[in-house]
Amino acid sequence: MAEATLTGADPTAQAAAPARRAGRLRSLPRETVLMLVLPPILVTLVFLGYVWWRQTATLDSVEQSQLAWPTVLQLIWEHVKLTFVAAVIVVLVAVPLGIALTRGRLRAAAPLVVGIANAGQAAPAIGLIVLLAMWLDFGFWTAVLALVLYGLLPVLRNTITGLQGVDRTLVEAGRGVGMSASGVLLRIELPLAVPVIMAGVRTALVLLVGTATLVTFINAGGLGAILQTGISLFRFSLMIAGAVLVALLALLIEWLGRVLELLTRPKGI
Repeated sequence: MAEATLTGADPTAQAAAPARRAGRLRSLPRETVLMLVLPPILVTLVFLGYVWWRQTATLDSVEQSQLAWPTVLQLIWEHVKLTFVAAVIVVLVAVPLGIALTRGRLRAAAPLVVGIANAGQAAPAIGLIVLLAMWLDFGFWTAVLALVLYGLLPVLRNTITGLQGVDRTLVEAGRGVGMSASGVLLRIELPLAVPVIMAGVRTALVLLVGTATLVTFINAGGLGAILQTGISLFRFSLMIAGAVLVALLALLIEWLGRVLELLTRPKGI
């Protein structure tokens, strides 16, 4: 015991930690556990199938060039970078805006703002991307701007919905014990709204992964380059390979969003 105290390690606590994690996993609904376990297994199996096909298929010079592993890995990295940079900006913009639209006089403007966001998302994504490229410039940051504008709605809408769904009696109870307005927001409203907000973030991530395939038309990179080449040169192998890679990436990022949603969920909710 003295040695454990000196080294700062508590054997009892170390032995109990895995049990606590296992208990938390068992406490989850069965459907949630399946959604946490099955997607990475499915992605791994399909990707291994893609690797086997890539290594055994007879490809011409164009297909070999587009599906060379260094090229594919570079395009995946570009796609992931576009998705996550846009997602971070979406969260930094949409969550504070959603909070502001549930406070004071700005509350009346919430339906108007959500309506404008709905109208913007109804516009064809390729049209928005090309118009922004013609107005600003071709490249990475124009693509990010287009993706941000397209991905704002789910997070903004869910932030407003989550905060408006908090039980008013809990808010009044917080005020009754002397909390300030910011204290009630940070300690009561936001923790209770986190599951709804994170569901919006997960939806936005999947939306951004799919839409990012279109930014290849403005020289912003991503896996859409494989699809574009396949369509332009009538190479069905490239079309299928590009579609499979985008689908696998979307499944993987959706799974990561689900894990993040679970990790950020307050205990007891």
